[in-house]
Amino acid sequence: MSGGRVRRLLLGAAAPVLALVAAILITSLVLLVAGDPVLDTWSTILSAPRERNVANIINNATVLYLSGLAVAVGFRMNLFNIGVDGQYRIAAFAAAVVAGEAWLPGYLNTVLAIVVAMAVGAAWAGIAGLLRATRGVSEVISTIMLNFISTSLVAFLLRKAAVRAPGSNSINTKEIPEGSRIPGIPFGGGVVEIYGFVVLAVLSGLAYWFVLNRTRFGFDLRATGQSTTAAVASGINVRRMIVIAMLISGAAAGLVGLPILFGDAYSYGSTFQSGLGFSGIAIALLGRNHPVGIGLGALLFAYLNEQSNPLQILVGVSPEIVAITQGVIVLTVVVSYEVVRRYRRRLEQQAVAAATDRPERPAPTEEVAT
Repeated sequence: MSGGRVRRLLLGAAAPVLALVAAILITSLVLLVAGDPVLDTWSTILSAPRERNVANIINNATVLYLSGLAVAVGFRMNLFNIGVDGQYRIAAFAAAVVAGEAWLPGYLNTVLAIVVAMAVGAAWAGIAGLLRATRGVSEVISTIMLNFISTSLVAFLLRKAAVRAPGSNSINTKEIPEGSRIPGIPFGGGVVEIYGFVVLAVLSGLAYWFVLNRTRFGFDLRATGQSTTAAVASGINVRRMIVIAMLISGAAAGLVGLPILFGDAYSYGSTFQSGLGFSGIAIALLGRNHPVGIGLGALLFAYLNEQSNPLQILVGVSPEIVAITQGVIVLTVVVSYEVVRRYRRRLEQQAVAAATDRPERPAPTEEVAT
C-alpha cells in the first residue's frame, strides 16, 4: 500500500476518532459537574457485553443501519431528509396491516408487506421531493412537517385498524401469521436470536454501494450533490434527480421498522419503537455516508444504548448520559470533518508548492557534428 493511500485512510479515520474523543471528554466533564463517578461510569459502559447483550446490540444496529442508509442517500444528493422517522412509521404501519390480513400465503405475504412498506415510504418522502423540485421548498422544513402529519395520521388509522386484546389496554394491528414471520438466527448456543432481517440489511448496504459507485445513476446523483451548476452543464436533470433521490431515501426508510415488525413485535401498536430516524442522521454523519462506516456507527450507537441500561443500578447514574454522548457526537463530528478537511487541503497545497519550487533540469544539449 502506497504512502499516499495510507495517509488518505488515516485522514479519513481521523474525523470520527476526533469526534469520539471530544464526546468522551465532554461527557466526562458533564459527569464531573453533576458529581457522578466518571471512572465507574465509563468502566460500566466499556465493559464486555454478555451474549444476550451482544444479540441486542446486533438487533438494534440492524435497525439503525437501515436508518443511516436512508439518510445517507439524501446526503449524497446534498438533501437533508429529516423525515425518516415519519416515513418508517407510516411504512411499518402499512406493512403491518397488509401482513396481518394475510392476503397471500407464507413468505409471499412477507414479500408483499416489504414492497408495500418501501412504496409507502417512498411516496411519503416523494412529497418533500416534489415540493423541493417544483416549488423550491426546503426539504428540511417539509420533512419536519411531514413527520408530525405521519405521526398523527398513523395514530388515527391505528384506532380504525386496531384489534384490542381482551383485558389489555394496548392498541395493535392484527398479528402477522407465523408462516409470514422472518425467523431469527440462533446466537449464543441458541439461547438468544438475531433478527433474520439482518441479511436483508446487509444486502441493502451492498445495493447502496453498488448503485452509487458502479452505475451511471449513482454518478449523476453524486455529481449533482457536489455541484448543481456542473450537473446542469453536463445535461443532468437536477429536478428529476431530486425527486428520485427522495424516493429512494424514502424506500430505504420504509425498511427501518421491519426488523422489529417481522422479528419481534409481529404487529404495529402504540408502543412501537420511535426516534430511529433521528439516530440515523448522526450515524450517517459519523460513517461519512459509506456503507461500512454507517455499519460501524450503527454498532457504536447500539452498543452505547445497550450498555447504558445497567448504569442506574450499578453506578447510580442516569442512562440518559449516553444520550448526551450521542448528541455530542453529532455536534463534534461535523466540526471534526471540517478540521480534517482543512488539514488535508493544507497538505495538498504544501505538496503543490513543493513541486513547483523544484529547480527544473536543464534541457540536454545536442552535440554539433563538426
